[in-house]
Amino acid sequence: MERMDDLIENIFQSRCSIGNKICSMIIDNGSCANVAFTTLVTKLGLPTTSHPKPYKLQWLNDGNQLKVTHQVLLSFAIGKHYNDAVLCDVIPMDACHLLVGRPWQFDTSAINDGRKNTYTIKRDEKKVVLNI
Repeated sequence: MERMDDLIENIFQSRCSIGNKICSMIIDNGSCANVAFTTLVTKLGLPTTSHPKPYKLQWLNDGNQLKVTHQVLLSFAIGKHYNDAVLCDVIPMDACHLLVGRPWQFDTSAINDGRKNTYTIKRDEKKVVLNI
């Protein structure tokens, strides 16, 4: 049995398919943006657009800022039952290939069960449960 402290620190990490590639993905309740890894976008040759409102992003307190200047519409699948497309800011990051945050959660009406570390999404009037 997991302790409550362990559950609180769980993040939803999974694999997804982007094109024909298996990629790492994180669903992050604390993120105000959906982001895609620059190298993923480049290697798959995905078309980007200029960000309508470029902004600076600072990771924690390391003092380094990134300027977010581009976006990509990224189609992805999780398993056999969930396909989606999400508009992402394009940034260099090491955590994963795709990080979806609160904008994606809002758009999909995703419901998080923190104890089970699952997300439930209604898709075409069917419930899809995403789990690790």
